[in-house]
Amino acid sequence: MNPSSSTTGGAGSDDNTSIRRNSNRPKYSRFTQQELPACKPILTPKWVISVFLLVGVVFIPIGVVSLLASRDVVEIVDRYDSVCVPLNSTDDKIGFITNSSIDKTCFRTLTVPKKMKQPIYVYYQLENYYQNHRRYVKSRSDQQLKSASKRDDTGSCDPEDRVNGKPIVPCGLIAWSLFNDTYSFTRSINNKSLDVNHKGIAWKSDRDHKFGKDVFPLNFQSGPLIGGGNLTNESLDKQENLIVWMRTAALPTFRKLYGKIEVDLEQGDVINVTLKNNYNTYSFDGKKKLVLSTTSWIGGKNDFLGIAYLTVGGLCFFLAMTFTVIYLVKPRQLGDPTYLSWNQNPGGN
Repeated sequence: MNPSSSTTGGAGSDDNTSIRRNSNRPKYSRFTQQELPACKPILTPKWVISVFLLVGVVFIPIGVVSLLASRDVVEIVDRYDSVCVPLNSTDDKIGFITNSSIDKTCFRTLTVPKKMKQPIYVYYQLENYYQNHRRYVKSRSDQQLKSASKRDDTGSCDPEDRVNGKPIVPCGLIAWSLFNDTYSFTRSINNKSLDVNHKGIAWKSDRDHKFGKDVFPLNFQSGPLIGGGNLTNESLDKQENLIVWMRTAALPTFRKLYGKIEVDLEQGDVINVTLKNNYNTYSFDGKKKLVLSTTSWIGGKNDFLGIAYLTVGGLCFFLAMTFTVIYLVKPRQLGDPTYLSWNQNPGGN
């Protein structure tokens, strides 16, 4: 074998390998090499103190205003699930609530603690009720709710999909378990009835886009096991109690809007409530409460937002004062920023 040809072939092979290696390297980019211009602030004591002080000055007033707005909301909460059971049925609440021959009428008395300006919102509150259960949430047919042509679309509604082979409209466990306690109110001072407006309690987007004007109840609550309330013969877009109920809650304790009282209530007014204790929460140790509430610009009564702003603002203000004292009592000389790496070699080369 010719030694020279062997040497030449080896050199060519090395060159080809080097070319292949170079071709596999990614193309140089300032972005991939993280060499783009960037803001690299130096957190000096003055900057840190100023930021903490600014957050405290902004957050504390917001917290105070939010808390005062929440405290202006007048709210009456009355739990009635335990007191609306006859004494002879306290040991068998499930038997009481499932017996249709027993009258479920219950009378409650509420006293208005402060003047309540209209509109006064009437809510029902349920506790230990898991509407966010996966099987429960999926047991509905949005297509069926929107269009009469999709009446037979009940594939996702098991087990409340059909009765005697005929589709249920609206189908699914959510609709089947519709809340059906009812409330009526009278003022004791003149025995005048307080009308409850059930219109406008659902989201407009739900009424207009999720529940069809041509969809009517069909075979609803006609199976062997009745879950909750029934529906009228109106189209689903007009049955706002159903629309409110179908918007499932994320937490086991939740409130849903029942209606609105559109007259003012004065401090000291005594309200007589006649309610029908129909809904079964005793099977799962649930609780039922009736809530009357006004609102403010921030919404209903909720102290959490104001307390959160006050806590964060107060903590930042405290840290600002602490750092100020430390900076004045025992200052520390700041190093020369020109020695920082990005100032020494800004291009990364």
